[in-house]
Amino acid sequence: MITLTLLHPSQATPLQHWQFDNDQSTILIGRALDNHVVLYSAVVSRRHLEIHRNDRNDWELENLGANGTFLNGNPIKKTTVVDGMVVRLAASGPQIQIRLIDEDEQPKLILKSLEAPLVGNQTQPEKDTIAS
Repeated sequence: MITLTLLHPSQATPLQHWQFDNDQSTILIGRALDNHVVLYSAVVSRRHLEIHRNDRNDWELENLGANGTFLNGNPIKKTTVVDGMVVRLAASGPQIQIRLIDEDEQPKLILKSLEAPLVGNQTQPEKDTIAS
């Protein structure tokens, strides 16, 4: 799973989230309404950034925007996505944090079985039920 978070320009606090399952092979970001992520900013191109799976099944991002895409202040054309990275669309544009979430490592919800109440001070462990 991949999650994109639009960050506040000066405070780096989250403003909006988009979440995509692993069956999504391409994510388009830009001003055009037919993108997966639409950003209303004059410095963002209609098709500004593409995040897609490469032939090794890793996420990769590619700049398509006229004003560039920046990682740590440096312009990039194409790079492999690293969990937690923050890219800026144009030199003064919106920032997006990219999180990669392995579905096998997501926390599972544990539900306690309530079949029979304990009597007295017994401390028997209860059966755990894992909900997915």
